[in-house]
Amino acid sequence: MTELIHPDRLAKLERMREAGIDPFPARGVDSTPVADVQAGGGTNEEPGELIDTKVTIAGRLMGMRDFGKLIFAPIQDRTGRLQVGIQKGRIEKGPTPDWWPERKFLDPGDLVSITGELGWTQKGELTIWAEEVKLLSKALAPPPEKFHGLADKEVRYRRRYVDLWASEGVRDVFITRSRILSHIRSFLESRGYLEVETPTLHPVMGGATALPFSTHHNALDMELFLRIAPELYLKRLIVGGLERVFEISRNFRNEGISNRHNPEFTMLELYQAQGDYTHMMEISETMISGAATDILGTTEVEFRGATYNVQAPFQRERYDALFEKHNEGVSIHDEDAVAARAKELGVTVAPGLGHWKLVGEIFDETVEPHLAGPIFVTHYPSAICPLAKPDPTDTPFVERFELFIGGMELANAFSELNDPILQMEKFEEQVAMKDPETPGEVDVDYVQALEYGMPPAGGLGIGIDRLVMVLTGQDSIRDVLLFPTMRRQGADESEAESEAEPTNEASDEAKPAKSE
Repeated sequence: MTELIHPDRLAKLERMREAGIDPFPARGVDSTPVADVQAGGGTNEEPGELIDTKVTIAGRLMGMRDFGKLIFAPIQDRTGRLQVGIQKGRIEKGPTPDWWPERKFLDPGDLVSITGELGWTQKGELTIWAEEVKLLSKALAPPPEKFHGLADKEVRYRRRYVDLWASEGVRDVFITRSRILSHIRSFLESRGYLEVETPTLHPVMGGATALPFSTHHNALDMELFLRIAPELYLKRLIVGGLERVFEISRNFRNEGISNRHNPEFTMLELYQAQGDYTHMMEISETMISGAATDILGTTEVEFRGATYNVQAPFQRERYDALFEKHNEGVSIHDEDAVAARAKELGVTVAPGLGHWKLVGEIFDETVEPHLAGPIFVTHYPSAICPLAKPDPTDTPFVERFELFIGGMELANAFSELNDPILQMEKFEEQVAMKDPETPGEVDVDYVQALEYGMPPAGGLGIGIDRLVMVLTGQDSIRDVLLFPTMRRQGADESEAESEAEPTNEASDEAKPAKSE
């Protein structure tokens, strides 16, 4: 037992068992969702088809108003909430004539089933007049205070199993999340994409720039890495001729925690043979705009105190132009001016990581906060994009974009590099950097796959958690994760999770090919 158990409820539990009542019966009941009952109730003026018929609902007892011979209690299931009336004389005429004294065993939070006649009260409230009450599970811990839910955010995240039914609107966020995922799958399948599954354990970290989680496989006596991105495996499938593939995957990065970052997160990645980054733009804006329209009924979304219209097409701006605009005309190619600007801003990078790492850090600090969007930032410098194809008309830059809404990156895409010789060179350059966020060895197998020939292709990664944040208006990634990563209870509160940005987050120049 834990400290959550209330002594009075524990005493009731013992009395129930002494009376031969099972507080945790093995069998449930066949019930009708509350929303369906409400639909069948019609209105007080125009009663529906279920009025004066017997129905059964099952859910959580959200309160009790006991007037001696009459109890009113709201019952809540996954679809909604409905009032139940339990009347002494009426319940005694039901199948359990001796039940009335047992009402004293009930508490708010208990899971019950109610069977009775549906009707409207004189005050115009749809109500089931109970004829049978069954306890399905006794709640030994009391629910949060009425009307307030779980006020403490940390408690809400730790006890999501309470938050979902006790806090207003929380369930709706996760129902919407599920609908967004369904929309994405339907959208891509309608365009001929095949959903696939690729390994979570990788022998070589790759497909992104990030700190990995590592583990040791005992039987094979080898180090493995939890997936930081599925990119390189998905592109192997393009080589294999599947041509259009996508994966909605859990990825893992051993980095900081913030209102935009969680060590494990959900990403959509897709690849299309004969495509390029312009195709990925069209897919991104069409899919997001469609999801908003179909699920929310509007393309206008409220996010972090502002309104954004996600109606396609989205704005487009070049990386270098935005850098100069927000950095007093400094060119990304002017190493001295960039270094001076970094010094002015107090921006630093680890020794040996070079000019382009510094450019990315400055971009993060000075440009990204101003990208209200939705906006595609295009033409990233070639030096920071090892998996992207150079723009044939503008070779210092690659055919890449990142999508921003409300100053937050949602998507990353580019025309895929398919030259195995150039790819090997870029991988070797990454390894030589000895940056802990870059691969420590070349993924030779991937290069060998390219040697068999990969068609021109476009690739796209969308952070599902961030997309859900925008479409549901949630400020923190933790509000769209059922069980966000938390420090173990009992840890030093001074080291509690911060809502600030992570201190070791990869900068834009070092962001993965398909970033979360």
